Amino acid sequence: MSRNGNILKNLDWPTIFIFLGLTIFGWLNIYGASYNFEQSSIFDFSNRAGKQFVWIISAIFLGCIILLIDAKTYDIFGYLLYAIMIVVLLITPLLAHNVKGSYSWITLGPISLQPAELAKCITAIALAKFMGRYEYKLRDWRDLIIPFAIVGLPMAIIMILQQETGTALVFAAFLLVFYRQGMSGFVLLAGVLAVIVFIIVIRFSIWPALILLTICFGIMIWRTWKIKRYYKWLLLLAFIAYIGYSAACDFVFTKVLQPHQRIRIEVLLGMKDDPSGAGYNVAQSTIAIGSGRLFGKGYLQGTQTKLRFVPEQDTDFIFCTVGEEWGFVGSAGVLILYLIFILRLIMIAERQRDNFSQIYCYSVACIFMTHLVINVGMVLGLLPVIGIPLPFFSYGGSSMIGFTLLLFILLKLDATRVEKLH
Repeated sequence: MSRNGNILKNLDWPTIFIFLGLTIFGWLNIYGASYNFEQSSIFDFSNRAGKQFVWIISAIFLGCIILLIDAKTYDIFGYLLYAIMIVVLLITPLLAHNVKGSYSWITLGPISLQPAELAKCITAIALAKFMGRYEYKLRDWRDLIIPFAIVGLPMAIIMILQQETGTALVFAAFLLVFYRQGMSGFVLLAGVLAVIVFIIVIRFSIWPALILLTICFGIMIWRTWKIKRYYKWLLLLAFIAYIGYSAACDFVFTKVLQPHQRIRIEVLLGMKDDPSGAGYNVAQSTIAIGSGRLFGKGYLQGTQTKLRFVPEQDTDFIFCTVGEEWGFVGSAGVLILYLIFILRLIMIAERQRDNFSQIYCYSVACIFMTHLVINVGMVLGLLPVIGIPLPFFSYGGSSMIGFTLLLFILLKLDATRVEKLH
């Protein structure tokens, strides 16, 4: 059998079918969100559904090309791709126009691209190349310096220079990859504690945060009293660092974050009631989802959608269209399909035979999971509105191509694993 025939045979077809199912259903909902009564066809290329169809075909075509590329290419050129990506991210703010306070979109004729969406895939490749080396072992915090730098550099560029907070925060998904590879759970707990301290300082004041920190670190020092002095000094230094962090939270909130970002956090924390301003999106999306009840109003019958009450209803808030037109049953079905998809990716990661493929596959699974949790959470009003797409559902060429790249490189690595077994 030919090599291409082996690739087709060894592909994980259940994952591909789920990908196609999510993509097609997402496309239908984009049409539902952008539909008006003067529109006759879903293939009308003057509206977003027609344009999304072009992006879907382009992404699938690109995915097929990826399947024909030798899997070793990603390992060999991982650092080169990463270097090119950093250069592109650095020059993007110089070429980009201001889009809602963000400088992350490059216009090429009739096409607008967001390089930050592709940066997640290339960062995953570079991280897998470094941590996948045979001699690399994750023993202590010093072994995490370079992996943190690989993830932190594009994250900082996207957040600071491009002012695209939502996309930058997705890079935190790589912390789950570090944890899977042996990073101490205390690092994740430290991150959770940092979020809690930030909320307490912003919502109340610094003093409750300092009391919480004193209690937490007091318990940790008491529980580890008999261990080496080295660890007790680390805990003490961490305690001092958290005190400094607490003092800096108010400065970051008032001076660093953009006004619209501050307002969204204040509305979420109950510090402001602004249903006609910053809280409008969430208020209208929850109304749309609730109005769908159990079985929904029917496809193309959503009144909140048709009357344009929900801003960004075919991009970041596409899930509210699902809730209104397909109801609780349809929404639950979509979430279950996403759950099966992510579990499938984790299963694929577990069965990889080499470190590079396994780390990359875990990175992909964590990125998809982070996008799902944050997007659905913000649509339901459980998380701040930070503007990240729902994979394969939200309208947009950059996100569609970026997610397809992530997935099809994973499929190629997995198919190569099967070839090696034979």
